[in-house]
Amino acid sequence: MTGEGMTSVSVSYEIRRQLNTLRTTGDYRSVNELLADMIRTHKMLKMRGEIDTLRARMNEAVDVDVDHLAERLNLAPFQV
Repeated sequence: MTGEGMTSVSVSYEIRRQLNTLRTTGDYRSVNELLADMIRTHKMLKMRGEIDTLRARMNEAVDVDVDHLAERLNLAPFQV
């Protein structure tokens, strides 16, 4: 069922049709270019979410009382 240059993953006709529709409406040269852009966008959105989480954690760390933290570390059961 697969030909030269094709993958072993079979994609339904409906999915191919939808991808081609997205490709033409987005002015992409190929479905591969469309998929690469979609993956890139997904990764960027995921990274932005991680950055937002890091910013929130950094803001929480700013509000930590250093003296209280040092006091708590002195009570730790391990050498500080």
